[in-house]
Amino acid sequence: MATIDLIMPKMGESIMEATILKWHKAPGDTIEMDESLLDIATDKVDSEVPSTTAGTVDALLFSVNDVVPVGAVIARIRTGAANGGAQGSEKVAAGGVQHSAPSTYQLPVQPTADRPTSQQAPEGQNPPTAHEPAAAGSGARFYSPLVLNIAGQEGVSMSELENMRGTGNEGRVTKRDILQFVSDKKAGKESTSGMTISNTPSTVPAPASNQLQTTADNQVAASSYTGNVEIIEMDRMRRLIADHMVRSKHTSPHVTSFTEADVTNLVMWREKTKTGFEKREGTKITFTPLFIEAIVRCIKKFPLINSSLEGNNIIVKKDINIGMATALPSGNLIVPVIKNADGLNLVGLAKKVNSLADAARTNKLKPDDIADGTFTLTNVGTFGSLMGTPIINQPQVAILAVGAIKKRPVVIETPHGDSIAIRHMMYLSMSYDHRVVDGSLGATFLTAVGRELENFDLNRDY
Repeated sequence: MATIDLIMPKMGESIMEATILKWHKAPGDTIEMDESLLDIATDKVDSEVPSTTAGTVDALLFSVNDVVPVGAVIARIRTGAANGGAQGSEKVAAGGVQHSAPSTYQLPVQPTADRPTSQQAPEGQNPPTAHEPAAAGSGARFYSPLVLNIAGQEGVSMSELENMRGTGNEGRVTKRDILQFVSDKKAGKESTSGMTISNTPSTVPAPASNQLQTTADNQVAASSYTGNVEIIEMDRMRRLIADHMVRSKHTSPHVTSFTEADVTNLVMWREKTKTGFEKREGTKITFTPLFIEAIVRCIKKFPLINSSLEGNNIIVKKDINIGMATALPSGNLIVPVIKNADGLNLVGLAKKVNSLADAARTNKLKPDDIADGTFTLTNVGTFGSLMGTPIINQPQVAILAVGAIKKRPVVIETPHGDSIAIRHMMYLSMSYDHRVVDGSLGATFLTAVGRELENFDLNRDY
């Protein structure tokens, strides 16, 4: 018999870990290929993870609510095959063999029956416990790629990491821990992570994990409230969104520019064609694909807007993948992504926008549907707001918000002089990462989008 390692899949750029919500199988249960093994959640979407092989579940290496890094072995399955060729790559790291993450949403398989690894117990010894992913970093503790990335950006030394008190599973340092550490360090006060902030690395040995508190909830002091109040605990998705927003503010220096556009031609064209468009194409024409079309044209003129920052390198993305913030029935937001939006005409954009919005509202989005966005559009006007100051969707460098379209008296220029007319006006705002996008580029790009919308051809076809 061969034993196959199932690995936590990679679910898109910037997603470094996932939370296990539910196991559908227990050790000893049989499982078919492509049958769902577990449910996982990231800060973007919930998803099922299928088995890539048929056999018997040998071991589940993590528990429900554990946060697991991408690339870690999460389960083992015994198959009837005598041998199995290794199908996943691996790299040697401190602490043993570390499996590299797959580049797409799939579970690579790694037979272990006929080759020893650090995760395979020698004969006569107990099998590994459920929490033995390869260590990342120079010490014995495990650090997720996200924690290491934040540490690198904020100048947190490995010595400081080793002495940091973690509130995660078995004392693991979480995103909240390191962000709190950085905040305390900048404020020059004693860290809540259990060590005193200093300008020199600490040499105190790292405390044993069993001496650490295991959950952040245990550290939250009880509060008393006066008056008539209702206490509502955040659901899991709201907590993840909150963490994502705080991390974005910690990462990017936000600047927001504003402009307004006369979208009268666009409104009149849509009103004139929406009935025929739906009959001919089988889908509704909303304002969103029209906005995306204008954004794509301007990104081609100003490609630096379509980038991300890694260390000191600006990564300009050649693919134009537009995320669109979508409200869920619960009130939470999710950002499905239209891949290669520059390759779609208006009909293609309309169909893609509607299908992704429907999938979001019915909780049928797949991990690939929310991955690899390069620029985000959010429509705050849907809820009646005139304008907003959106928060950047990391690791992107800009996000554009469109406000409500309102009729207003406006001074317009004509060959016969100025006049006042009733026009459909809309405010646009864009927040951008000032490390990459200067005010001149941000304002120029935003103005260009406004001009594209103003110059909409009232006589165009679909």
